[in-house]
Amino acid sequence: MLELTGKTILVTGGSRGIGAATVRAVAAAGADVVLHYNRSRAAAEALAIEVGVERCHLVAAAFESDSDVTRLWDQALAWKGRIDVLISNAGVHEWTPFEGDFQDWTALWHRTMQINLFAAAHLCRAAVLHFCERGGGIVIAVTSNAAHRGSWPDSVQYAASKAGIKNLAQSIARGFAKDNVLAYALAPGLTRTGLSERYYEAHPSALADLDRNLPLGEWAPPEDVARMAAFLATGAVRNATGTTIDVNGASYVR
Repeated sequence: MLELTGKTILVTGGSRGIGAATVRAVAAAGADVVLHYNRSRAAAEALAIEVGVERCHLVAAAFESDSDVTRLWDQALAWKGRIDVLISNAGVHEWTPFEGDFQDWTALWHRTMQINLFAAAHLCRAAVLHFCERGGGIVIAVTSNAAHRGSWPDSVQYAASKAGIKNLAQSIARGFAKDNVLAYALAPGLTRTGLSERYYEAHPSALADLDRNLPLGEWAPPEDVARMAAFLATGAVRNATGTTIDVNGASYVR
């Protein structure tokens, strides 16, 4: 039985998909949750009611804006006066072909890096500084198997951003272990979320190739990733810090 009672956990991108499943998992284990969302206010409010509004604090922020990211951290910290765990999950997965318009290509690279990597880095920096003052804490960065195996040519910016997040978590683990700061990279494979389903519906050849390489014969449910995140949030295995944990049904084995 996971036990997170007394912990305050910030989950970014918490209104849907893996983020929403993670909010449910950590709340079920007793944590107080700061649920970050961007545009999905109705979904965030419904989830807060589901897990208990007294234990779920909503903060809206657009990760395209550095000032919004800073405000998110400040408001999250103000709720209980501390953050014990940051679960950095928010991200976008969009696509543009190599042979497409250069301006579109450039704009998507900037957008993906800002939302997926720069915003995550800003929050991780704030969290690590806070954790060092408090005597420790945990960062869980949700990456992707694309971070270490690559992606399709029309979404290389997504794979590159996720590789950056993976390295960010590893660097935090190595650089701040002496301060009792633990960091993990959590790498889902093909997961049944609206984001991934929309992507692969638009790319049937990519989906067919992936389906041929699913030993379990199924996409992972978001709940599998969420349960792993909740376990890591307990800090039960300190010496796993710096590792990348795969949740991909053996579709990619390292």
